[in-house]
Amino acid sequence: MKNSLLILVTMFTVGFGLAQEKNKKMTFEVDGKCDMCKVRIEKAALKVSGVKYASWDIPSHELSLIIDERKTNPMAIKSAIAEVGHDTKELKATQEAYDGVHPCCKYRENDTNDSEKHH
Repeated sequence: MKNSLLILVTMFTVGFGLAQEKNKKMTFEVDGKCDMCKVRIEKAALKVSGVKYASWDIPSHELSLIIDERKTNPMAIKSAIAEVGHDTKELKATQEAYDGVHPCCKYRENDTNDSEKHH
C-alpha cells in the first residue's frame, strides 16, 4: 500500500511539473495609445523574471508574450504593467501611476488630448 501511494504521489508531482511550460505563448489586452506606450508596456513586461519576449500592438492593444511559466504568471506581468500606468481587464493602474504617463498617452475615456479639446 505504501508503495502504491508513493508511486501515485510521484506521478502527480511529475505530471504537475510538466504542465508548466518553459516557452508558453500568451496574449492579453493592455490599454494604451502610442509608440511611447508601446515602449513602456514592453519594458515593464520584460523586467518581470520569466518573460522572454514582449510585443505590444498599437492598433489591437494586444500584448504578445513568451513566458517561462515556472518563473512567472500572467498576473505578475499585469501587475508590472499597471505599475507603469497601463490598465488590463483584470488589473487597473492606480490613479497616481496613470497620472505619471505622458499626456499623449492618456487612454481613459474622460481624458482627451489637447487637439481634441480645442476643436
